[in-house]
Amino acid sequence: MAIVRWDPFRDLAILHERMNRLFDETLSRTRAAEPSELTGNWSPAVDVYENAERYVVIAELPGLTKDDVQIELKENVLTLRGERKFEDEYKDQTCHRMERAYGQFVRSFSIPAQVEASKVEARFKDGVLTVTIPKAAAAKPRVIPIAA
Repeated sequence: MAIVRWDPFRDLAILHERMNRLFDETLSRTRAAEPSELTGNWSPAVDVYENAERYVVIAELPGLTKDDVQIELKENVLTLRGERKFEDEYKDQTCHRMERAYGQFVRSFSIPAQVEASKVEARFKDGVLTVTIPKAAAAKPRVIPIAA
């Protein structure tokens, strides 16, 4: 077994390099100065949960209206699609920071069980989209009595 001399400055240099890489990757997304660099794909935050009766998908879509979003359910895949458009509201101003993302988004979710596609409901309120997908009767849990 070879003896390796410990060099604390080498470990510190490696940590320094990793931290620089982390900050460069994180900040490069928010440093864009031109609106054209801000447009592109973005992904809204989504919660997906289920209970015995239904699946529920909740998406945060601030700044959008219900007309900006399309919902499709095809072959047990729910797809949310839309676009947040960049409006040049800073035309004659100096903008110091732009962190909001603009552009198109697409999110797709596989629904694992049979659902009642004709009874899917969607609500849009205060920038939050809620899609409720009822399970089909065959997919719901069933209590089976035990015969004596």
